[in-house]
Amino acid sequence: MIREERFQGGSNLRWGIAHIYSSYNNTIIHITDITGAETISKASGGMMVKAHRLESSPTAAMAAAKKAAEEALEKGINAINVKVRAPGGHNGPNNPGPGAQAAVRALSRAGLRIGTIEEVTALPHDGCRKKHFRRGRRV
Repeated sequence: MIREERFQGGSNLRWGIAHIYSSYNNTIIHITDITGAETISKASGGMMVKAHRLESSPTAAMAAAKKAAEEALEKGINAINVKVRAPGGHNGPNNPGPGAQAAVRALSRAGLRIGTIEEVTALPHDGCRKKHFRRGRRV
């Protein structure tokens, strides 16, 4: 399902969603239709570089975002809403890795119109038990 809008410039906007998962090990860019059900394009930092230590770098994230944006433009998507996600959960702090900002910038430069940028990191509501650390009072 692709939503179309007409702007004052006269160009039709066909919307999609760019899901950016940015950890300290990799950056994954996944562009879907507006429902999030159908994949339009995807790329990751690991697909762009040979060395494992460079997968999460901003340079690899920009190259991955550029590749994903080109595929999306070919398929008719020219405007996106961005959802940025970090590891979060019980894995520690929920700040995105170094590739998130670079990926958003690259999507914009590639010619996609950006609607909203949303942070969708999963936050625990006191769910899983942390690794190690004894609980309670030790006697």
